[in-house]
Amino acid sequence: MAEAITHQQVDSVQAGSSYDVEQAVLQRYGAGAQQPEAELCCPTEYEPGYLDRLPQEIIEKDYGCGDPTRYVAVGETVVDLGSGAGKNCYILAQKVGASGQVIGVDFNEEMLALSRKYLDEMADKLGYRNVAFVKGKIQDLALNLDQAQAWLNQHPITRFDQVAAFEAVCDRLRQEQPLIADNSVDVVISNCVLNLVRPQDKQQLFREIYRVLKRGGRAVISDIVCDEDPTPQILNDAQLWSGCIAGAFREDVFLKMFEDAGFYGVEILVRQDQPWQVVDGIEFRSMTVRAFKGKEGPCWERNQAVVYKGPWKAVQDDDGHTLYRGQRMAVCDKTFKLYTDPNGPYHLGILPLPPYEEIPLCAAQPFDCSHNELRHPRETKGAEYRATVTNLDSACCGPESCC
Repeated sequence: MAEAITHQQVDSVQAGSSYDVEQAVLQRYGAGAQQPEAELCCPTEYEPGYLDRLPQEIIEKDYGCGDPTRYVAVGETVVDLGSGAGKNCYILAQKVGASGQVIGVDFNEEMLALSRKYLDEMADKLGYRNVAFVKGKIQDLALNLDQAQAWLNQHPITRFDQVAAFEAVCDRLRQEQPLIADNSVDVVISNCVLNLVRPQDKQQLFREIYRVLKRGGRAVISDIVCDEDPTPQILNDAQLWSGCIAGAFREDVFLKMFEDAGFYGVEILVRQDQPWQVVDGIEFRSMTVRAFKGKEGPCWERNQAVVYKGPWKAVQDDDGHTLYRGQRMAVCDKTFKLYTDPNGPYHLGILPLPPYEEIPLCAAQPFDCSHNELRHPRETKGAEYRATVTNLDSACCGPESCC
């Protein structure tokens, strides 16, 4: 077996390849829009009922490796990266309802034509229209490629010096008419598409996902991962690139990409037990990951504390805070809100201890989050707290209690 290479070497391997990753993907998925190709799809079970209203053509020609649609709620605005034939978008249309919105992003003309073909039919079936399919690259969610193409049609490039004018137009479109605006989306999903992006564009891809999400929003991504770095032979195989193998993330690297982009609460929701494929002894399988946006911001002291319930002796969050089981840990206002948000990743393991007398935010002092400290009960109760209370309404030691 050939010696494996690291993800840091991928760029140099790709640079010497005799094929273009984007063209290989476009050609194969363009063909997949015309004729179903089973090898592009990792078998996936979707929630019962949501496929019943979908045209059979969409079901047959849409390819994925998981079901990120399970983690979306009514009324949310959702972007589907690499929306393909539109299966996930039309499922989401039912889940978010008439008050929600679904935007599918793809840059394959054949797939866009297929997904758009059923917009009217699905709107009639659902009784509302809340889906749009737009043309763009998922690593550049600000640039509307239809608008860029319209400019090109009117200003064909015949000389090299005209390229700069086109690039300036693209920059203006990104700023003035972004395809997906900053902080505008509740959820970004993707189903087996991130691995198809060129290696040199993947960091930008995660930054774009982060950019478009609202504070408190989340990414739910199903993709193919591997347990070892792909070999040079795998990386230089165009068929394996378009087949969701060569571009697969190593499992730990996949999670770190979210961390490096600024996400918190990164969690593996589903990991396929048995590998989908094994190539050169390397296992490739489906994994679904969820990650949240919104841990940045100032830290203010408002005498709040939390208790980690267990079962681990201690845990550490993405900002470096260590929580010790059963201990009253002092936290800033921002962290307290992150830990106790019912829609966030932490609240089930946390007991919140707010102060008896709330400190107004305008009166709060800066809180030093660089080290971990315990919070004395008097800080949350107040130094002058001297109450003696017997709760006669409590069943703690009532006639039927164990006292």
